[in-house]
Amino acid sequence: MFWRKKGGRRPARGTTDRHALVPIPLTGGVLSGQVRDGQGGALAGTEISVIDAGDRRVAHLETDPFGRFSASLMPGKYRVRVEAGGYQQASDVVEVEWGSHTEMGPIVLGEDPALRPPRPGVFVIDPDHSSVRFVARHIGLSKVYGRFDRFQGRIRIAEPFEESSVDVVIDAASVDTNVEARDTHLRSADFLDVERFPELRFSSVRFTAHGGNRWTVDGDLTLHGMTSDVSLDTTFLGSAEWNGDRVGAVATTQLHREHFTLNWQQMIAKGLPVVGSTIDIQLDVQAVRQGQ
Repeated sequence: MFWRKKGGRRPARGTTDRHALVPIPLTGGVLSGQVRDGQGGALAGTEISVIDAGDRRVAHLETDPFGRFSASLMPGKYRVRVEAGGYQQASDVVEVEWGSHTEMGPIVLGEDPALRPPRPGVFVIDPDHSSVRFVARHIGLSKVYGRFDRFQGRIRIAEPFEESSVDVVIDAASVDTNVEARDTHLRSADFLDVERFPELRFSSVRFTAHGGNRWTVDGDLTLHGMTSDVSLDTTFLGSAEWNGDRVGAVATTQLHREHFTLNWQQMIAKGLPVVGSTIDIQLDVQAVRQGQ
């Protein structure tokens, strides 16, 4: 259980506490707090769930860049659950009183040992349990979902972890949006031009930690004969033993077609493009250790 202050008074006029500016509703009170890691750093983006006596979630929010959160609530007792990737979950019961500001104070989350980086070694991506997906806008009205069915890759875990690396090769002709005519067009010279550029390649250049199990993996993506830098927002999901020592992660990024000279475009009425200029990439990766 984490420490909290129940029935705390309103901050005095002129205080530097940011919650001095949070209005207390006429029908209830305000609950607030700050989430930190074991070194005292603020944990931005931490998920806060406030659950009432009937086990209903009455508030769901994220901490701001300073690790702070606040919620206006009806008077009563609540269970507050605090979750951040790479850290152990914390929860406690607080009471919010009418017309008052209940300040929970600093909530310190400990590191989750299960989500520490794996020990050094080489992992090969398992294509049967991984996916490379993309999402594009169509005439500004809907989304088109696709994937690449054939790819291979290798992950080298180093010590320190920041010196790790990833290399991936994707078969461009394996693009699949579940519509044959569209896939044929994507393979043509208008888009991927798979006859001239049969592969997409990604090679990392830097791993950067952001606390817990969140990382940025910066690297170079070669697509359509052009190379551009790409940053993958990565979440490490942990390790597991199943037909070998396995690790998992998810990652997202956004590509701009013009960076890779994928400039084919048609316009419809009112100047709307048929295909959006940005493509969202979603990666779900599972890899197995080699040479055990």
